[in-house]
Amino acid sequence: MNTIDLYGADWCPDCQRAKAYLKEHNIDFNFIDVDLDKEATAKVEAINKGKRIIPTVIINDKPFTNPDNATLANLLGINKQGVIKLYGADWCPDCQRAKAYLQNNEINFQYIEVDKNKWAADLVEQTNNGKRIIPTVFINETSYTNPDNSILKTVLDIGKEAEQTVFDTVIVGAGAAGLTASIYIQRDRFNSLILEKKNIGGNAFLTEKIENYPGFTNISGPDLMTKMSEQAKTYGAKIETGVAVNKIHKKGNEFVLETNMGEYVSKSVVLALGSTYRLLGIPNEADLIGGGVHFCATCDGAFYRDREIIVIGGGNSALEEGIFLSGFCKKVSIVNRSKTFSASETYIDKLPSIKNIETYMNKESVAFIKDENGNFKGLEIKDNETGEVEALHADGSFIFIGLIPNTQNVKDFIDLDARGFIKTTALGETSVKGVFAAGDCREGAIAQVAAATGEGVLASYGVRNYFK
Repeated sequence: MNTIDLYGADWCPDCQRAKAYLKEHNIDFNFIDVDLDKEATAKVEAINKGKRIIPTVIINDKPFTNPDNATLANLLGINKQGVIKLYGADWCPDCQRAKAYLQNNEINFQYIEVDKNKWAADLVEQTNNGKRIIPTVFINETSYTNPDNSILKTVLDIGKEAEQTVFDTVIVGAGAAGLTASIYIQRDRFNSLILEKKNIGGNAFLTEKIENYPGFTNISGPDLMTKMSEQAKTYGAKIETGVAVNKIHKKGNEFVLETNMGEYVSKSVVLALGSTYRLLGIPNEADLIGGGVHFCATCDGAFYRDREIIVIGGGNSALEEGIFLSGFCKKVSIVNRSKTFSASETYIDKLPSIKNIETYMNKESVAFIKDENGNFKGLEIKDNETGEVEALHADGSFIFIGLIPNTQNVKDFIDLDARGFIKTTALGETSVKGVFAAGDCREGAIAQVAAATGEGVLASYGVRNYFK
């Protein structure tokens, strides 16, 4: 049978995104939780050369590492017309003809070879009254035996111009700023669409505990972001995940957003692009990302239960996540390049009472250390006063040294400052009229969830004024 195995974990945002996409299109799959199954963890590491990368999806024995929605659509034949599967063989001329026609018209289809899968051959024979006729094409649950191109054109409406929705506002990014902007824009009776490349909630979704959001003394990032997204949907907002905006340009009075899933058209745009974790830029860092070097304690911390880890950084994120990791890791070593922490006193005051946290102050991270097999072994650090170099051995590390705005794809469209943040007016309007920015990607932004929601409100007021 057509088998799809999704190896992941419930806390993993990309796993949630992939699962939601498959369920949305009624694709049957087996979910294997790597946190509960050691053999599954070993299999994922073997597939990904020692790295625990999830989701890892196996489709008919072929593995795919963290496929985005566009890749899943291509692999599994997901289209607006339905799910398309083509059963055939490489030697079959009509199969080649059908494949070429679908490909030339940008129709996704799952190609299943009957010569290599007995279950596929049996299905084809069962469908065709005992005859092995190929190609046999399934569109949803309806089969077509060796359909010619005219039949495919008719049943798939190929060549028929689809009516394109023009939104009042397209919001790029489903973090706190984008979701809040959508709530207010929808309440103003404008129709909005949120496009999110990865997971709903952005970086806040990856935070294990939030203690400084008004109204909640303690709430998890996923819970808070889920509440925001549900509220936005309640007012009519539409959210599409797995959609990466590659370019934006203006056409007349409208904006065209070019994405990996096609084009979207809008009368205004809110850029809530968020930010990405900053790298150290030291030897062996790139090679070990995902295999000993991590940036999200909520996502990857569970892999290091009862093991020793290193946390690099001295701000709120470093101490907050270090304290969280100390709850289940054997030892946490915090490396800070300064003599003092820049984090708030709330976090600093907690450190002395936590016995399995050790701090290394005024130490520069020099290089990550690999063992003889190329796996993570530790971190080489240098004392900034004495110049003395030492090696910290551990099972993994987490880097928390700041963020970089995700503005690379709009740098030729709007004005950015020297660091890559978007320049805006008081209501978040950018150098292009009708385009607004909110959240971590904006110049002068404060990287806090509460601040991001406020900026989402300001951007929504900018949109309202623009339409006036």
